[in-house]
Amino acid sequence: MTTASAGAPAPSASAPATSATSPVLPTSARASADAVRRGAGPRVRRRVGLAWLGLTPFAAYVLLFLAVPAVIAVGSGFFTDDGAFTLTNLAAFADPSVLRAFGGSFGLSAVSAAIGAVIGALVCWALSALRPDGLVRSMIDAAASVLAQFGGVMLAFAFIATIGAQGLVTTWLVAAFHVDLNADGAFLYTVPGLVIPYVYFQVPLMVLTFMPALEGVKTQWGEAAATLGASRATYWRRIALPVLAPAFWGSLLLLFANGFSSFATAAALISQGGIVPLTIRTQLTSETLIGLQNVAGVLAFGMVVVMAVVMGAYALLQRRAARWQR
Repeated sequence: MTTASAGAPAPSASAPATSATSPVLPTSARASADAVRRGAGPRVRRRVGLAWLGLTPFAAYVLLFLAVPAVIAVGSGFFTDDGAFTLTNLAAFADPSVLRAFGGSFGLSAVSAAIGAVIGALVCWALSALRPDGLVRSMIDAAASVLAQFGGVMLAFAFIATIGAQGLVTTWLVAAFHVDLNADGAFLYTVPGLVIPYVYFQVPLMVLTFMPALEGVKTQWGEAAATLGASRATYWRRIALPVLAPAFWGSLLLLFANGFSSFATAAALISQGGIVPLTIRTQLTSETLIGLQNVAGVLAFGMVVVMAVVMGAYALLQRRAARWQR
């Protein structure tokens, strides 16, 4: 018999489990943990409150300079000059000049968006072969970011100096090839002529919006298709293009919305009418539809409806494209 075991009770098989196998916090420890949890709640709430407080300047800007003017502009179409509510002004949508304006805006936006989407997609495909952190890729990305926002009077002046009635390219084509771009009139100052400057800023916008989707295409997909015996054309037709289709159509809708809402470039080239934004300007300066009031607000309401439909479809396509980009 050893001295170590003297006076020590023998362990029993039915003895309860030790704290090593079933830890039980003392009452004081549990109270401390509860106190920590109770104290963390207010701190989290304070951080969330500060985060929302940081959004206040932006929210005020959106409210004062976007939301309130939009509501006033659209709502004015449902009131007479005396302030009485009416739906009579909606008859403006049946006027031939208004229908021509919407037709011109739809045609201009659709054509410029289609051309810009195709050219921009080809540019993205060419850029995908370059290193993302390379000099050429970085310069093109920077140029696309700048040119996508380059519009208004400066863009109009650039095209007047290039392909206007006495533009540099116009006079060179006449002198070198006896080709006059303005033989049937000043082409640049018509609604079809607006396609050229519109494409100028539609292409870089397509590069910015479509490039992330193209970069999301995994190289493993092509390798797997090649392993299974698929050709390069089959891979693009059966795998890559169907995957990229939602992103492409979504970018196309975004370009359409961009062209539909553009005003400054067209205003600098065309004096009046032709597209909806210019018709709104004309209605603001002089009411030309007899018997109707606040037609500019009615046209603004029509533009809001069109933009809401287009952006809703864009959101659905982007949600579908985001499934495989995660």
